[in-house]
Amino acid sequence: MLKSIDPLLSPDLLMVLRSMGHGDEIAIVDGNFPAAAMARRLVRLDGLTATAVTNAILSVMPLDDFVPEAAWRMEVVGDPGAEQPIFDEFRAIIARHEGLNFRLGSLERFAFYERASAAYAIVSTGETRLYGNIILKKGVVRNE
Repeated sequence: MLKSIDPLLSPDLLMVLRSMGHGDEIAIVDGNFPAAAMARRLVRLDGLTATAVTNAILSVMPLDDFVPEAAWRMEVVGDPGAEQPIFDEFRAIIARHEGLNFRLGSLERFAFYERASAAYAIVSTGETRLYGNIILKKGVVRNE
């Protein structure tokens, strides 16, 4: 155990987050996502939800504020403008950790797959809600 570090952040996930550089991306995906087939680096957190993992990651990792978008969700197939309840949860987590300057972008399913497969790492969760997938772009930690 570590002080002030969310216990959901496993040793493997902490190593990945620490190894990532500015602009690298990490995908947090649901249990239906083909993570093992796509991942350059795979971290498995099967018993956890995508929202809990996203919250834990954003407790230690800043989003990139040098780009127009730094977080993306997968669009609903056949209805790209449709909203799923998990999307609002992702937005609330981003706002809690990064403020209201960041919006949750969206990517068509296969564009999301392509971006996830190019990500530095994929975190495969036990999320059972459909479209429980998000990609985050790492920013810089500023001396304040």
